[in-house]
Amino acid sequence: MEKAIVSMIPNSTQTSSPPLYDPIKVEVWRHLLASIAEEMGATLERTAYSPNIKERLDHSCALFNSEGRLLSQAAHIPVHLGAMPLMLQALKDRISWKSGDMILCNDPRVGGTHLPDLTLVAPVFTGKIEDKPERLLGFVACRAHHADIGGLSAGSLPLSSELFHEGLILPPLHLVEKGVVREEIIDLVCANSRTPEERKGDLSAQISANITGIRRFQQLVQKHGLEEFERRGSESIAYSEAVVRRLIGSLPAGTFSAKDTLDDDGFGTRKIPICVSITIEKQDSAKVIFDFTGSSPQVRGSLNATEAITRSACQYMVRCLVEEEIPMNEGCLIPIEVIAPVGTILNASYPAAVAAGNVETSQRIVDVLLRAFAQMLPERIPALSQGTMNNVTIGGFDTIRERSFAYYETIGGGAGASAQSSGASAIHSHMTNTRNTPIESFESHYPMRVIEYSIATGTGGEGDKSGGDGIVRRIELLTEAQISLQTERRDSCPSGFAGGNDGAAGENRLTLPIQPSESAALPGKWSEIAPAGSILTLQTPGGGGWGKPQG
Repeated sequence: MEKAIVSMIPNSTQTSSPPLYDPIKVEVWRHLLASIAEEMGATLERTAYSPNIKERLDHSCALFNSEGRLLSQAAHIPVHLGAMPLMLQALKDRISWKSGDMILCNDPRVGGTHLPDLTLVAPVFTGKIEDKPERLLGFVACRAHHADIGGLSAGSLPLSSELFHEGLILPPLHLVEKGVVREEIIDLVCANSRTPEERKGDLSAQISANITGIRRFQQLVQKHGLEEFERRGSESIAYSEAVVRRLIGSLPAGTFSAKDTLDDDGFGTRKIPICVSITIEKQDSAKVIFDFTGSSPQVRGSLNATEAITRSACQYMVRCLVEEEIPMNEGCLIPIEVIAPVGTILNASYPAAVAAGNVETSQRIVDVLLRAFAQMLPERIPALSQGTMNNVTIGGFDTIRERSFAYYETIGGGAGASAQSSGASAIHSHMTNTRNTPIESFESHYPMRVIEYSIATGTGGEGDKSGGDGIVRRIELLTEAQISLQTERRDSCPSGFAGGNDGAAGENRLTLPIQPSESAALPGKWSEIAPAGSILTLQTPGGGGWGKPQG
C-alpha cells in the first residue's frame, strides 16, 4: 500500500482536501520521464552532421501527454524548451495525427522562435493490441538550430528588417508520413540552404531522435501500464504546480517594476526599452504575473521576440527560484501569467524580423526580470551576467575543400556574482546552454584558424564577490567570407548589484590584411564581406559584481 505524503509541499496554498503525493513515486517518475528526453538528446548529438548540433549541442528534446501538456524536458537550451509547449498547443488540434507521422515547423506564428530552429514533432501511439484500436499516448519533440536555413547572409542571422530576409519559413508540414520520409520536403529545405548536406544530415538526426523517443515512450507504458502512466504523469504535473505555487506564496506580495535597454537594432533605433511589472498574487491560488506593458514597439531590425521567447524567459526565471529538484513539466508553467502586448518587441506581429529576438532579446528579458526580483529578494538574486549570446556567423565558399560553408556560434562571457560566490568566467549563461566549438573541429571543418581563445582578464565587475570575466576569441579567415554579428552589451554594461561594480562592455574588431597593424571597431550589429587574411576579434562582456568592493 502506497504511503501518501503531504509534507513534501509545506506552506503550500492547499485547500481543505490537499493532493497526496508519494515522494518516492514522484522522484522515480521524474527520472523515468526525463530519461526519455535525455536519450533523445544523446541520439541527436551522436547522429547529427553539423558541428553546431554535434559539438555545440544546440538542440533540445521534450515529451508531452496526449493533451499536449509538457511531461518532461531535458536540461538542454532554456530558450528552446520553454517555447515548445506553445507550439504543441498550436499543433495538437490543427493536425490529424497518425501513427508514423512527424511534423516539421519553424513558423513564429505557430510557437516558433527564429527560423534556424527547426522543430520536429511526432505522436506516440500504443500500437495495435489484438482488435483494439491504437490510442494516442502523447508526443515527442526535438528542436535543433540549423546553421543555415537560407536568408540574406550565411548562418541565417542576417541584419534583416523582415522575416522573409531570414530564411525558409516552414508552416507545419509532414516530414515523415506513415513512417515514410517525404524526400521532397528534405529537398525543399536543402534547396534553400547554403550547406545542403548538413541540413540533410541534421534532419535525419532529428528523425532518429524522435524514433528513439517514441520507442522509449511506448516501452515505458508497456512496462507500467497505461493507467499507471497517466496517473503518474498527472501527479507529476500537479506536484510541480504545488511546489511553484508554494514558492510564489513565499515571495513578498505586491508589484515590483524594472527597466533595461537593448543597445540598438542595427537600423538606427537605439536604447530600446524593455519594461516589466511583476505582481505576486496570493489570493486563492498563488500566481505571478509578468506584465511587459510599456516596452518598445517592435523595431525594424531583428531584435523582435515572439511570444514564445518572452514566455520562455519568464518561465526560466521562476524555475531558477525553485531551489529543489522538481519535475520540469507543465505544472511549473501553470502559476505563471505573461502579458506581452501584440506589436511590441516582446510579441512582434508577423512578418517582423525575429532572428536576434531569440538569442539577444531573450537575454535582456532575463536582465530586466533579475532587476525586478532583486527588489524582492536582494540576498538571493545575482548581478547581471553578460546579457548577450555574442552571435557570429561566417560563410562563403571554402576554396580549400571546394564547398560552401556556414559557421555559427554563440560565445560565452562573464556570469554575474551573487552574495554567495563570485561569478564564473568564460561561460554561457541564462537562456543559452551550449558548448563551444572545439578548435580541432572548427579548423578541420571551416576555412578559418583560431588565433586566440582566452579569458578577458579584468572584465568582470569588482565587488565583495567579483563578476566573471569574458572571453577573447580571434578568428583568421583563410578565404573571403561574409561575417555577420548580432551582439549586445557593446554600449551598455552588465550591472553590478548591492554596490558591486558593473562588468565591462564587449567589443568587436576587424583587422584587414592590408593594414595588419590596425584594427577597426565594429558595431554590435554588422554584416560585410571580408577578404582572406582578415582577423575578427570578439571580446565578450564580463559579469557584474555583487556587494561593495573591499579595501
